[in-house]
Amino acid sequence: MLAINMESVPKIRYMGFVSYKSPWIHFKRNIDEYILYFIKSGELHIEENGGRYVLKKGDIFMLEPNLDHEGFDRHVCDYYYVHFEHPDIRSVQVDDVLSMAKRLFLEENTQPVPEPGEFRNLHDLNLCYIPKHFTLSDKNSFRQAIHAMNEIVQLYKRKHYNRGLTGLKYAEFLIEASRDSFMAELVKNNRRNTKSFVKVHALLDYIHRNYTKPITSAEIEQEFDCNYDYINRVFSEVTGHTIIRYVNLIRINHAKELIEATHLSMNEIGYLTGLNDPFYFSKVFKKYVGLSPTQYYKKIREGV
Repeated sequence: MLAINMESVPKIRYMGFVSYKSPWIHFKRNIDEYILYFIKSGELHIEENGGRYVLKKGDIFMLEPNLDHEGFDRHVCDYYYVHFEHPDIRSVQVDDVLSMAKRLFLEENTQPVPEPGEFRNLHDLNLCYIPKHFTLSDKNSFRQAIHAMNEIVQLYKRKHYNRGLTGLKYAEFLIEASRDSFMAELVKNNRRNTKSFVKVHALLDYIHRNYTKPITSAEIEQEFDCNYDYINRVFSEVTGHTIIRYVNLIRINHAKELIEATHLSMNEIGYLTGLNDPFYFSKVFKKYVGLSPTQYYKKIREGV
């Protein structure tokens, strides 16, 4: 597993797409940069530091710097490659990937905003974890990854002032790839109810896109073609929260951030977080925080 601090943008040395229609074997080399391979079709057989990997359609693989690598068998293959540098990337040992997936994917947006003066390891919050080798087995994820990589390659081919944007888009690709790998781990360990679990995953994305607007049970039933009570039960099993509680956690965390970072009125903050009625906003905020929005403002701004 590789941990990448996304506060810094990857610097792309060079990248592109190759298509070998005749059987080809990778040449031997040792270089001082990371290389990402994303296989579109065919197979790429490669050995790194004594470990052998057979890369197939949908595989994402990361070669690490200063290690010998070379091919060990000839095959036709189409793949994208990205040579890049990064000031804060390292290999980490993860013994329980499932627990990490649950923590990163299901809890990342429901953790409370720290109180003023409370320690928070911002470095850890900015880390993106990506396996050295994994497969985008979901067809939709694979299509989206192909589209994203084509866009990045086109950006890279433009003039040099686009290299910063290329790095940003590549960082986005890595984040999405990380999310896909952890989602696959969650689904793999919930085979008995995979269809419902995938629906919960889609509902999570829906909530994060729409929490600033009213979200009703009727809308969820229509959007996901399901019974609300059933999906709410499965949602609770997966996330530890009912749908309404999860939505309100997201809203209140956003409200706390706006109170801390802006001078907007409480009515404006309530509106921006999907809690339009001032009285209801204050009631929900106090339920989750223990203070009214005004009391919270005074606590962080005036130390009261």
